[in-house]
Amino acid sequence: MKISFIFPGQGSQYVGMGKEISEHSDVSKAVFQEASDALHYDVADLCFNGPIEELNKTWRTQPCILTVSIALFSVLKEKGITPDVVAGHSLGEYSALVAAGVLTFQEAARLTEKRGRFMQEAVPEGKGLMAAILGMERDKVDQICGSLDSGYAAAANYNCPGQIVIAGEKAAIEEAIGKCKNAGAKRAVALAVSVPSHCLLMSDASEKLAGLLDTIEFKSPLIPVVNNADARLLRSAEEIKPSLVRQLSNPLLWEDSVKTMADSGTDIFVEVGPGKILSGLIKRIAPEAKIFHVGNVESLENTLSLLP
Repeated sequence: MKISFIFPGQGSQYVGMGKEISEHSDVSKAVFQEASDALHYDVADLCFNGPIEELNKTWRTQPCILTVSIALFSVLKEKGITPDVVAGHSLGEYSALVAAGVLTFQEAARLTEKRGRFMQEAVPEGKGLMAAILGMERDKVDQICGSLDSGYAAAANYNCPGQIVIAGEKAAIEEAIGKCKNAGAKRAVALAVSVPSHCLLMSDASEKLAGLLDTIEFKSPLIPVVNNADARLLRSAEEIKPSLVRQLSNPLLWEDSVKTMADSGTDIFVEVGPGKILSGLIKRIAPEAKIFHVGNVESLENTLSLLP
């Protein structure tokens, strides 16, 4: 059986995430201490106790979700459960790179904090917006985004059949919401996020990220990584850096990424991290696959008991 580990991105965070696994496992607890040492604040306290307003700040959210994901991954690794392929949704791609041995955990923690700051600085608060469009085909959403009068909007996340997220200038996204509803979308709703990710408004953040990545040594992955920007199996460090830069300002191809993993022989997907958002998406993309989630002690034990 071929196993793919998948790691969640922003939106999966909640106050209390990782607390139970940290108390249950010394190897997980050590990951939180590593994060605190790298970032110079108490990451465990923010994850476990909040406040939510601080945890939801992009430059806090990103390293905190990374930390919880790698804390859970470390337990699976300790138990002898390792993946054949890894991937992550947006921020989750950095967790995947740690799991594949491309980056050290502390490097990734510092990198995701700075990535979050670059993203927040790229678009003044209130100028950008994202929206979820449910029940429409890709081509129709793309066509609507290309026909707007009020500014720039584009597809940002192709999450699964019938679920697309768009991003862009606030007025343009609001216009697109109305047009999608009129064109028959089951639902079109603005998202409560402060940064319009994976679109051209992130070009400045991409340039800053490229400069930062040039200062970090990437190792070749020990196992293939499926990237967001192209939905390809990457096997070299030279491919990964430019892929991460493009990821910020190009659509996130999650549906295609899951299909790539399934086509490469993945029978089992294990979502490793807070929340179960990706598990729900995979059910719609690859319904024949077995899907497990590891987000706390109960789900860890359940997964360990059921994995072949």
